[in-house]
Parts: sequence; C-alpha cells; structure tokens
Amino acid sequence: MHFTSEQRLDGGVLEREFTLGEIPGILWTPEPAPASAPLILIGHPPLGLRKMYPRLAGGARYYAAQYGFAAATIELPGSGERPRWAAAEQARADLRRAMEAGRPVGDEIVDALILPLVERAVPEWRAALDSLLSMPGIDGPVGYEGGVISVGVRLAVVEPRIVAAGFFAGSLVPATMFEEARRVTIPLHVLLQWDDEGNDRQAALNLFDAFGSREKTLHANLGGHTGVPQFELEAGARFFARHLK
Repeated sequence: MHFTSEQRLDGGVLEREFTLGEIPGILWTPEPAPASAPLILIGHPPLGLRKMYPRLAGGARYYAAQYGFAAATIELPGSGERPRWAAAEQARADLRRAMEAGRPVGDEIVDALILPLVERAVPEWRAALDSLLSMPGIDGPVGYEGGVISVGVRLAVVEPRIVAAGFFAGSLVPATMFEEARRVTIPLHVLLQWDDEGNDRQAALNLFDAFGSREKTLHANLGGHTGVPQFELEAGARFFARHLK
C-alpha cells in the first residue's frame, strides 16, 4: 500500500489517499491515532470514487470523529479511472436499453452485470483488508457497509475477519446470490428505501428473508434511492459500535 496524499479534516480526522497496485483507495483514521481501532470497509456503487466522495467521506468522518473507527474504501473494478472491460460495458448498455424501454431487466442482464464484478471485486477487498490490518493502530474487528449488495454478500460469506455488515437493499441481485445469502451468519443492518424507483422491493424483502443471520434488522423508510434519512447514519454507527467494540 502506497500513500499518495494526506489531509487533516475537521473533527480530528486524517484522510489519506492510497494505491494498492493499480487500485486507488482512501483511508480515514481518527487523530490522535488510537492504539487499536476497529475498521469499517465502505463500499459504493460503480460510479467512481470521485463522484461518490461526498457520501463516502461524510460517513467515514462521522465514524472516525464520533466513534474512533478507522474507515476505508477502494475503487471498484471497471469504475472511476480504472480500465473498463467489454463485457461489463455491454451489460450496462443492455441494462440502460431495457430500463429506457420500460422492459423488465432479465436475469441474463443482471448476471452479466453483477457476477463478474463480484468475482473481481471481492479478492481486491480482501487484499486491501490484508494491507489495512497490517498498519499500526488498525487491529479490527472489521465491519462492511454499503456498495453493491452482492459484493457485500460474498464478502460476508468468504471473509471471516468481517464480523458485522450494513447493506443497502437497492441494487440488482443475481438469483445465485440468494443461495449465498443463506450462508451469511454475521449480524446484519439492512436499509431499504420503500419507494426506490430502481429497486424491486419484493426482491429486496426476499433477500432479507434469505439471510441466514440470527441477528438481522431491516430499516425501511419512505422515499427514493437517495432519500435515506440522516438519522440512519447514527443508527448504522450504533450497530457497528455494538459489534466492533
């Protein structure tokens, strides 16, 4: 991991940009640095770190300043300034055409769009976790929140260092991920925007029901995709405080 820049933010938070091979990322840590800080991995949609920065930084700064957590994110494969791959671009084009025409988004489009992303992204998150946990002052335990929910589901299944997760039920989910969801056993905090125009509400409820966790909580709020109430930030922070401290 190579740090490329750093800045000190209000509230006693150090923000450092880094690269891990070809993967860009950002790490936020409280200052002064604690002897041992839990870590939250913050996922995001494949829109690019720069576009998502205000939302990512807002949550990370809150976690660091109010709870003493470290928080980190990395750029997803094929997004931001990272190289594209033809199959993903074709799947995005097929998705746009289906949505513009008002047609149902078929399983073949969802699989082509999401499954290759999961296969590429999860090993990168695990490599980033290796590097982050080797740093002084970041010892875990580890939580994961947000991003493409299928990436989070796979991480929750294969990564034993992640002990709790907060998911946003607002992205397309391949049918095979429902089987993986049954293998998720860590505590979950799931957000659902009831009027999300791009989300199949019943599919989101079915996925929540499929999770094998004995502790899972669904927070459903009125409003569209970007209308998550501000109080949910505190609710999520308290969830992680229960399980990471």
